Amino acid sequence: MESIILFAPLVGALIAGFGWRWITIRGAQWITTGLLFVACAFSWIVFLTHGPETETINILRWIESGTLSTEWSIRLDRLTSIMLIVVTTVSALVHLYSFGYMAHDDNFREGEEAYKARFFAYLSFFTFAMLMLVTSDNLVQMFFGWEGVGVASYLLIGFYYRKPSANAAAIKAFVVNRVGDFGFALGIFALYFLVDSVRFDDIFAAAPQLAETRITFLWTDWNAAEICAFLLFVGAMGKSAQLFLHTWLPDAMEGPTPVSALIHAATMVTAGVFLVCRMSPLMEYAPSAMAFVTFLGASTAFFAATVGLVQNDIKRVIAYSTCSQLGYMFVAAGVGVYSVAMFHLFTHAFFKAMLFLGAGSVIHGMHHEQDMRNYGGLRTKLPMTFWAMMIGTLAITGVGIPLTTIGFAGFLSKDAVIESAYAGTAGGYAFWMLVVAALFTSFYSWRLMFLTFFGKPRGDKHTHEHAHESPRVMLIPLGVLSVGAVFAGMIWYNSFFGHTDQVAKFFGVPYHAEESHSAADAGHGEATADAHGQPAADTHAAAPADHGEAKAEGDAKPHYVFTGAPGEGAIHAAPGNDVLNEAHYVPKWVKVSPFIAMILGLVVAYWFYIVNPALPKQLAENQRPLYLFLLNKWYFDEIYDFLFVRSAKALGRILWKGGDEAIIKGFFINGLTMGVVPFFTRLAGRAQSGYIFTYAFAMVIGIAIFITWMTISGGAQ
Repeated sequence: MESIILFAPLVGALIAGFGWRWITIRGAQWITTGLLFVACAFSWIVFLTHGPETETINILRWIESGTLSTEWSIRLDRLTSIMLIVVTTVSALVHLYSFGYMAHDDNFREGEEAYKARFFAYLSFFTFAMLMLVTSDNLVQMFFGWEGVGVASYLLIGFYYRKPSANAAAIKAFVVNRVGDFGFALGIFALYFLVDSVRFDDIFAAAPQLAETRITFLWTDWNAAEICAFLLFVGAMGKSAQLFLHTWLPDAMEGPTPVSALIHAATMVTAGVFLVCRMSPLMEYAPSAMAFVTFLGASTAFFAATVGLVQNDIKRVIAYSTCSQLGYMFVAAGVGVYSVAMFHLFTHAFFKAMLFLGAGSVIHGMHHEQDMRNYGGLRTKLPMTFWAMMIGTLAITGVGIPLTTIGFAGFLSKDAVIESAYAGTAGGYAFWMLVVAALFTSFYSWRLMFLTFFGKPRGDKHTHEHAHESPRVMLIPLGVLSVGAVFAGMIWYNSFFGHTDQVAKFFGVPYHAEESHSAADAGHGEATADAHGQPAADTHAAAPADHGEAKAEGDAKPHYVFTGAPGEGAIHAAPGNDVLNEAHYVPKWVKVSPFIAMILGLVVAYWFYIVNPALPKQLAENQRPLYLFLLNKWYFDEIYDFLFVRSAKALGRILWKGGDEAIIKGFFINGLTMGVVPFFTRLAGRAQSGYIFTYAFAMVIGIAIFITWMTISGGAQ
């Protein structure tokens, strides 16, 4: 079953890519989509039936060179099964959605219908590469899948190859990701050098020793675990669009909207988060590297949320939202609560894919108009799309009942991240950045809804008159994803963010109950045990008003902690990492802060775009420098253009003018070849007079010179 999940998309890609002439374009679409739904069904069966234990399924021997011995294997554990359902579910629904979205594309001329088969082949190839990444049992196999999704993203982002902006965006994504991938490759080299293996089990077992090993890198002595963890995270920075390597993600919206939903909402960009969680046994022994992960994740969440406030392209708003939410995931991983990072990854897949597909439905209904300033009043024209995007907005902004586990998916997972950030940083920088980002997320999400579906129609009157709801084949995926956006958080809350023993069971991590702590230590304890020794109900959902404070002095409660060596279980928490437990006992105001931020963002957006629509323009004019700073994305593109692009062009111009033109062409070609050589050739030509006495005279002169030289040199000796 696991092999079918992995190879079904590859088979579909090969058939659609090379055999569409024999099976027809329609057949290529159906085969690729059908195989993806088969893989999706099997993935859910694996997720629901396979236990938390780790299983390795060998497929074939792969690369063997010296001490390097790798096999192509499937590592099946809880992390893998989570990613399988995320990747295959979103991909299958995107395949189905693409039937309607790509049916008639103005970017292709009449007679070029083969683009549909090529598009579906690219989608399936991307899915195969992503599945290879998440099922890998060693770093080389993971890197193969890592680069595979990079190639697929290049092909899909640049799918509209006649558009210069699409070609530039594809190249930009490929180049920026190569920067991160270089760091990832260095991390793999370093681990192989230190451990003499690239297999996860070997690396995990060696993690404690790596923390005590020194390695020289860039003429400096480093802790081996720290430098390896940092280099691996550089790869994650590129793939998951974290600050400094984020610039490719918004431009990637040049691809078709289904591509945005598949690659940049739920799958490819989450590969970095998956990498950090997969390598948690190593990351736990690199506290400085993980502190950097936390800081950069929080900074990314804040940065992307600020830029999303002023974007006008509907897809770019959601793209910056993705960038921001990825920052949340990295913060959770950075403070050592990997289950929460995966929780937000899991729920985010549903509501973000739905938002992208919903945006695609709006664009489709508005004849490919993407500027929200030309929308307005579309909720009557596109009612199903409106309700789907409303559910997605309620999920991403975190609507729910505070201090309970009742709410949309984003309410539960985002709150879990923020509470973990508070517990892991003692209410520091990361916590406050995430709360502010939650406020901004609410504002720009509701801004999108109000500009698109409320108010009076704006822009081209003819476009609004002909606006229409999307076909059923595009609405069905929205309905399926809406179910996940509503219920995914509530159903799996305890598995990802329940008590330590519940999370340990779900991820297959050994655990035990430490000695009981008194009521005075309740802030660091776990839930109260009942008479049978079972943990009480979830404190996040039904804790007493004091949130963990014992009812009477001297009351005792069991305190569960992760145990086991690195690699035992899908995730690992080092001794002393008790953030998961402490996150349940943060103060009340911390638990309700995301909800308050959401309400504030909603109120401000309602005031700006419903009550007083003229206010945003006035504010932009009054705060022109700030508005331009955010509109131009903190000028990262301009800074990179000055530092790297123009510098590279200047160097190329110097080598061109000074090297090619002056030295090669000027000296060697024009000077030596066209000047010096012909000059001596002409001199030599004059000696060719045709008279014998001239040649005889030259021979006599030559013999005289030779004898003179021999005489002088012989006399000197």
